[in-house]
Amino acid sequence: MARLVAGIGSSHVPSIGRAHDQGKQATPEWAPLFDGFEPVKRWLAEEIQADVVIVVYNDHGTEFLLDRYPTFALGVADSYAVADEGYGPRPLPQFRGDPAFSAHLAQSLLAQEFDMTLCQEMALDHGFLTAMPLLWDAAPAWPVAVVPLFVNVVQHPLPTAQRCYKLGQALRRAIDSYSEDLRVVVLGTGGLSHQLNGERFGHLNPPWDQWWLDTISHDPQTLARLSHEQLILDAGAEGCEVIMWLVMRGAMGAQVRELHRTYYAPMTTGMALLTLEEIASRG
Repeated sequence: MARLVAGIGSSHVPSIGRAHDQGKQATPEWAPLFDGFEPVKRWLAEEIQADVVIVVYNDHGTEFLLDRYPTFALGVADSYAVADEGYGPRPLPQFRGDPAFSAHLAQSLLAQEFDMTLCQEMALDHGFLTAMPLLWDAAPAWPVAVVPLFVNVVQHPLPTAQRCYKLGQALRRAIDSYSEDLRVVVLGTGGLSHQLNGERFGHLNPPWDQWWLDTISHDPQTLARLSHEQLILDAGAEGCEVIMWLVMRGAMGAQVRELHRTYYAPMTTGMALLTLEEIASRG
């Protein structure tokens, strides 16, 4: 039977990918961020050894344009390309899918009344890509298969934070009902606080970011009750995308332990990594 072995929340700031590809990991301005990922990368490789990672992310105009923008979409392909976001594809290998597992997730989520747009071809942009090489070695090929799970956090009306949390709970039931032996990680991406437009361009709220990181472990329902308006006021217009972390948290049990946290806010976005494990999962 498939088993969820870890939940991870990570920011997906595009400048992180540029810094990674340009070899800036050890520079003073980037080392605090990249150093924070190294313990989790080792833990994933040495202890978790996942078979597949479900990545909860949003597309930034690569696959979906605003004239046709689904609320939720699920990749069911056998492979996924690295998108060209205007400056050429990043130097990363394409991703291996798991069509059988993806099809099972699709059937289960639909049976639980989550209507997914199913994609048999998807190119993945920085929403998906940013955290992957920081958490798994990409060369010569990715050691994990992937399932892209897209959430609309761009075009209003957005799904509520509560709806995302419930999607995570449905996702967990889908994982648990899969008969094959798979070790699964759920990775929620996005945020934290930032705004990239309007009078509040450059808005950062580090105290709110720390409150979010504190609360998601022990009281996710408080976060799930937040309105879009409150999220945007506190975290910024684009900071509202943190609702994707609630898909990850909803997939986990009520009791979790925080294994690792890093936070860095040097520029326009509060950038964080949070790693959680169910307390009952050891042994």
